Amino acid sequence: MFDRPDFGNDCVVVNIDIPGEDNHPGEFAELVNSTGANTVASVDVKLNNPHPRYLLGTGKAEEVAELVAASHADLAIVDHSLSPSQERNLESLLKCRVLDRAGLILDIFAQRARSFEGKLQVELAQLAHLSTRLVRGWTHLERQKGGIGLRGPGETQLETDRRLIAVRIKQIRKRLDRVDARREQGRRNRKKNELPTVSLVGYTNAGKSTLFNRLTDAEVYSADQLFATLDPTIRKLELDSGEAVIADTVGFINKLPHELVDSFRSTLQETREASVLLHVIDANDPALEDRRQQVQTVLDEIGAKAPQILVYNKADELNPVQRERLYESCTGEDALAVSALTGEGMDALRERISHRLRPERRVGWLTLSAKQGKERAMLYERDAVRQEEIGDTGEFILKLEIAERDWQRFVKQTGVEGELVKHTL
Repeated sequence: MFDRPDFGNDCVVVNIDIPGEDNHPGEFAELVNSTGANTVASVDVKLNNPHPRYLLGTGKAEEVAELVAASHADLAIVDHSLSPSQERNLESLLKCRVLDRAGLILDIFAQRARSFEGKLQVELAQLAHLSTRLVRGWTHLERQKGGIGLRGPGETQLETDRRLIAVRIKQIRKRLDRVDARREQGRRNRKKNELPTVSLVGYTNAGKSTLFNRLTDAEVYSADQLFATLDPTIRKLELDSGEAVIADTVGFINKLPHELVDSFRSTLQETREASVLLHVIDANDPALEDRRQQVQTVLDEIGAKAPQILVYNKADELNPVQRERLYESCTGEDALAVSALTGEGMDALRERISHRLRPERRVGWLTLSAKQGKERAMLYERDAVRQEEIGDTGEFILKLEIAERDWQRFVKQTGVEGELVKHTL
């Protein structure tokens, strides 16, 4: 058994290429740099059949071990998910700490979290991840196993650690439930006041926070780095169609650990209940279509089904030919090109959001009897009557144009219904 160093940032990066899987070594290198690690060496491994013991083949694992020894690395970071046993076996072979993709992203989230809620969510995800890997730190204590009187101290320590982690997870969930209750109250108040919500979603580092600042004149932290924003921020958004609120949320990434999706589920509630989603895409990203699909996969997973506007950001970084192609591709109501940095396209984006948030309306004719003067007056109070005629028997024949929510209230209060066509102006 070796002594695992608990410090040191010199690392060897192991890029895994499995045919049929989405692999982006450049993105992984950026993830590694985001942690502050110093990459002293890297190796590319192509796998057709992942090895059950090391993930890598035995020969390749030995090659990585030699590279770690030669470079005196403190850490090996693998661009793939490792099972607890694979992680433990690699540590024994490489004689250094081993971190897989999920552990790396969790470490970045731990660095970026600033708010009380964000720190709790990250800790919850880390504990969920750690709970399956406890055994690796205590292998030196597992001298005895078996029945009564034969259990070694290692097993007792593991049981203690598992119990402590379970207690801590329960405490965190209780605290997050209280935070979520406050957020839910805010959502109920907005719904009661009929205030629509716009939610920014997209791949990490697509420019969501910069766009958020441009639309709201806020000063939310933004930087050219992965996961600059973890904590959701809500601000008021002034539009031609009226007031709305806009929420800046955590960015998504390829192979986002499930522990994080589960832990941030309450945060992502803003996205699930949004009236409109602004799906921000880095227009200068060569893999933008893959990124868009990956974000859509996460949105489907969390149940976010609101209408989307595709916002191709960073148009200022494109050359003239690329810009022309982008603007030609952004046709219809669902896509447009902008630059959050320079302000290009902001007026068009605001107009597009306003159009999407205009309430559905009913238009058509409604006939009320001469005895329904009170109901007629209610419609005039709502400024819903566009034309009126009196029938042969004194009935009121009204041409209405009324917001859907006002129509539903009117029907609920009076019981009157009519054949009014539902549409969006």
